[in-house]
Amino acid sequence: MSKKENLAFQRINYILLIVGILAIALGFTIMSLDKDPHGFGVLGLTIGPLVVMSGFVLEFFAILYRPRK
Repeated sequence: MSKKENLAFQRINYILLIVGILAIALGFTIMSLDKDPHGFGVLGLTIGPLVVMSGFVLEFFAILYRPRK
């Protein structure tokens, strides 16, 4: 059994983790761009949280994903 087969994550898992982290950061950046008071605009209440949640879903998927051999 090679050492590479013993690793928990493969390259695709790390790529998905990085993309998920970037999506979360992008979502928080979008929420901070909202100019309405207390973030009650479309960016702060709709688009930003959706991007953040999609980032967390992608992180969950990246952790559980096991590529076929």
